[in-house]
Amino acid sequence: MKKFILGTAMALVMSTAAHAETVGVSMAKFDDNFLTVLRNGMTDYAKTLSGVTLQVEDAQNDVSKQQSQIQNFIASKVDAIIVNPVDTDATTAMSKLAADAGIPLVYVNRQPVNVDTLPDKQAFVASNEQESGTLETKEICRILGGKGKAVVIMGELSNQAARMRTQDVHDVIKTDECKGLEIVEEQTANWDRTQGADLMTNWLSSGIEFDAVISNNDEMAIGAIQALKAAGKDMTKVVVGGVDATQDALAAMQAGDLDVTVFQDAAGQGQGSLDAALKLAKGEKIEKKVYIPFQLVTPANVKDFVTKN
Repeated sequence: MKKFILGTAMALVMSTAAHAETVGVSMAKFDDNFLTVLRNGMTDYAKTLSGVTLQVEDAQNDVSKQQSQIQNFIASKVDAIIVNPVDTDATTAMSKLAADAGIPLVYVNRQPVNVDTLPDKQAFVASNEQESGTLETKEICRILGGKGKAVVIMGELSNQAARMRTQDVHDVIKTDECKGLEIVEEQTANWDRTQGADLMTNWLSSGIEFDAVISNNDEMAIGAIQALKAAGKDMTKVVVGGVDATQDALAAMQAGDLDVTVFQDAAGQGQGSLDAALKLAKGEKIEKKVYIPFQLVTPANVKDFVTKN
């Protein structure tokens, strides 16, 4: 009887071990409000799953460091890899590393340059960037009545999201309803609040006049708001928009400083990327592109989003 019980217990342990999965996660940078929500969404979700372990690394915005992390995950024989790319133009090499090792790989949030040619057992989980900048700019256009001057603050130009959101702005301005809008300045602040503030300070010092600030993300928009307020500008006379609907952005909206943002479900992307990685690790087939919809956020519905990101 003792041998039977011991044998049953060993079988249970072996069964659990067989289903235990380790996923290596390389995040572009930990020191980013939106990516922190995404990372926390992933790790919190993992805690609810039996036998799933995450090995989360900070690439510190360094492409070579991120590639080394992927190589280390492969050497450690993880069951799957999730990558939030530092540089979306560097993903082809990363895909090859994982594919050659036979390890599933999922890109999250930032669209890889090779998204349309991903190898087997690889996927991309995010929101469709064509929606984000479009929703933001259309609402700013509506507020301005289809005419006025705007400055555009771009994210890191090595990121597909920055390029796509900026293209969205230009595409909206080409429409009949918004062709009265004019872009008077367009520069990058690399997704960063401090750089957004510095850029706005420089524009104000140069005497540039504008009616709206169209930012690729909330962090840069908040930096711009800080600079505008420090310069004594009346925030009721400047329309400011961002993307992500972070908690800081929603607070700025409730304070009357931010006029538009677009909810990007960071936690949902984190959870979705882990789901995709685990399915691929089990040999299941999934869509190559998994999109989670964006939603427009304005002062009229801001309370609905306060607890989401």
